[in-house]
Amino acid sequence: MRRAVLPAEMRLLRRLTLSETKFMVVGLTAAVMQGADAVTQDIDLWVSSAGKQGLARAAKEVGGIYAWRADPPFLDGPDLDRIDLVNHMDGLGSFDEEYRGAVDCQIDDFVVKLLPLERIIVSKRAAGRGKDVAALPALEAALISKRYL
Repeated sequence: MRRAVLPAEMRLLRRLTLSETKFMVVGLTAAVMQGADAVTQDIDLWVSSAGKQGLARAAKEVGGIYAWRADPPFLDGPDLDRIDLVNHMDGLGSFDEEYRGAVDCQIDDFVVKLLPLERIIVSKRAAGRGKDVAALPALEAALISKRYL
């Protein structure tokens, strides 16, 4: 990713993976991990409904908390404030539908699931926010490059 991944963030991702909690890295972070020439300040995580308990446990194990009653829910604690929790993605199907098409990404000694670049583009277009529209050229260029590699 084109930002420093803090140790607590890395530990959280590792713990989620080892606990077999179903989650995906989505948004611009997932796009950067797939080769998009972009910069982001956060990590967007989409966690299955059934995975919320695993998320709470993992957050606690790395010294944080999962505030599930907040709207939207969030993580808090040392170096976890740049992790954004996503409940849905504009223009996409359910978590389970999108998870079936997720791609694997090796990080150190574990693998995380990423929302595919094609689906990130669909979601950014559907959201239509200025920052999403501004990211589309870099995402589309990465998709073209990926197809020719």
